[in-house]
Amino acid sequence: MKSDKALPRHIAIIMDGNGRWAKRRMMPRGFGHREGVKVIDRIADAVFSRGIGCLTLFAFSTENWKRPEEEVDGLLDLFKKYLRKKTPLLAEKGIRLNVLGDTSVLDAETLALISDAYEKTHGLRAGTLNICFNYGGRAEIVRAAAKLAGEGREITEQSFSDALYTAGMPDPDILIRTGGEHRISNFLLYQTAYSEIYFTGTLWPDFTEKELDEILADFAATDRRYGKVK
Repeated sequence: MKSDKALPRHIAIIMDGNGRWAKRRMMPRGFGHREGVKVIDRIADAVFSRGIGCLTLFAFSTENWKRPEEEVDGLLDLFKKYLRKKTPLLAEKGIRLNVLGDTSVLDAETLALISDAYEKTHGLRAGTLNICFNYGGRAEIVRAAAKLAGEGREITEQSFSDALYTAGMPDPDILIRTGGEHRISNFLLYQTAYSEIYFTGTLWPDFTEKELDEILADFAATDRRYGKVK
């Protein structure tokens, strides 16, 4: 489709609009979330098949606990089902699965599934899928600073990057937010300093490979100067 030079190494997506998608169909919000999970498979397959090595998805934020209990419980259940079903399939494809965020508050069953995903996919090299769950960008920054301070290490851009959840990964070249909102909602605040940001009105369950390819084509034509003059 395009040269390796024009391809991003890392795409991050804020998967917004599931609830509104369901509401427009006179269905409960949980129905939208279930449909949204199906889109993850299609888009992840599309990303990795195009030679892009890393995909990071914002699934559940530190603020999402404020939603109605029924919706939160449904999201937690979907997350467990996803880990249980998809871990072996991702392992077969050679995709490493990471869960990024504060997992300490999650129940024992979820923690066991996360551990199992790590054990079965750690070291695989066909691609990396990051699921951000109970994730907040500010909390991640505070955590990294506290970690370095506690270890008595000098704080530099490199050491700070190494203390983040995304240590060892390239920063996102592209950040996509579906759903029509124009904000990044506390997502990868440090890592997206030079990301190309794409806001689309498409609700996440309607997001397609065609729209992904349109974004990739725009990215390939973008002159990324990183503050320099060419």
